[in-house]
Amino acid sequence: MTAKRIVLIQGHPDSTVPHLCHALAAAYAAGAEAAGHTVRSIQVAELDFPLLRSQQAWEEDAPPAGLQQVQAHIRWAEHIVLFFPLWLGDMPALLKGFLEQVARPGFAFEHEAGRATFTKKGLTGRSARVVVTMGMPALVYRWYFRAHSVKSLERNILGFIGIAPVHTTLIGMVGDFKANDGSRWLAKLRRLGQRAQ
Repeated sequence: MTAKRIVLIQGHPDSTVPHLCHALAAAYAAGAEAAGHTVRSIQVAELDFPLLRSQQAWEEDAPPAGLQQVQAHIRWAEHIVLFFPLWLGDMPALLKGFLEQVARPGFAFEHEAGRATFTKKGLTGRSARVVVTMGMPALVYRWYFRAHSVKSLERNILGFIGIAPVHTTLIGMVGDFKANDGSRWLAKLRRLGQRAQ
């Protein structure tokens, strides 16, 4: 297998204590590095950026300095893995604000003559995996709720800027894990990391 360049985006908004999302990302990174892939990590909770409040700011202002380095990591990557907990049926607000800041014209899609050209996607050639933890059963989220927020992320953000294919790993009932559940999921993430999937 050819070694890949992988960026892990940790979208859990709380970095003060370790959470399952952090353990899953660490397992993925360990598997990937053991298989010879190169891994870079982005911790959204440790970045300092404001929320965007206007279309003009999104189109015309430069992203904050710290996020320009993030954009460089994403452009460098061949595969992106995004981790977050499901909060109120969606990604945490901090992660959404991060994606709005990063996915700017001129980076996520071409920007010509002062306007965004949405048909010219800026991040084609990259694949992704979205890893989501949740309190409800994953099957309920996937089939009853139609995994609506993950589908929106896949179609309206990642696909919109050219990232494909996008695979998902949904981990449910995290508050009621049995003795072996955590280790089973960590092992699965290590295997995905080894395969850069």
